[in-house]
Amino acid sequence: MKIRLFLAALVCVFFTSCQITENVYVNEDGSGKLSFDIDASGLMAMAGDKMGGEKDVDSTFTFKEMFDAKRDSISKLPADEQARLKKLENVSVNMKMKAADKQFLISMFMDFKKADELMDMMQAMNAVKPKQPGAGEDNPLSSIGNGNATDLKFSFDGTSFKRNVVVKDKAALAAKKDTTGMTAMMFAGSNYTLKYHFPRKVKSVSNKTAMFSDDRKVVTIQYPFTEYLDDPEKLNLEVVLEKKK
Repeated sequence: MKIRLFLAALVCVFFTSCQITENVYVNEDGSGKLSFDIDASGLMAMAGDKMGGEKDVDSTFTFKEMFDAKRDSISKLPADEQARLKKLENVSVNMKMKAADKQFLISMFMDFKKADELMDMMQAMNAVKPKQPGAGEDNPLSSIGNGNATDLKFSFDGTSFKRNVVVKDKAALAAKKDTTGMTAMMFAGSNYTLKYHFPRKVKSVSNKTAMFSDDRKVVTIQYPFTEYLDDPEKLNLEVVLEKKK
């Protein structure tokens, strides 16, 4: 039930304005936690009194549970696709929905030992998003993420933290560009935010629009979600920390 609700929620979320935050917490030894948070409370506000009779939801499960129910079909996928899904098994999902408060939150999170274990959570959502019956290339959900056109990698050497997107297939990325205005309409008002938490003060950030917390240990960068879809390299980033004392 909770997995079916999550899959249905992905459809609903991406037909309403939502706020997406890529939270990364980095420890001194390079380990940490990634939390990919989606605030789709706007959906509840749009529904109004229609959601008044709905039960509250606070549920947590893993992608592994989701994939276990589809092992037969997954076994028929190409080896590289199976390997990609295998990497997602340790990702957990928490859903919170409170109709009375008009609150709808989805969080996908994972622990990591090294920064290079971090993954593109938009790709993860592509792996599990439900297919609409009869949907093809015109499926609006196909605009989420960049498929295999891009490759996102993270690194941290103790001083420099990097988030780097490489466009592997420019033609494929161009093909996903919004030419009808559908994407702009779907995601009007939606934002994609990077929020990175570090164990020491930040010395410098490559992005000039970055904002800092009062203690300079948290870096925040925000873009309209449509800009992220059109030009994912805009979110490339290097953060340099102060030296250890």
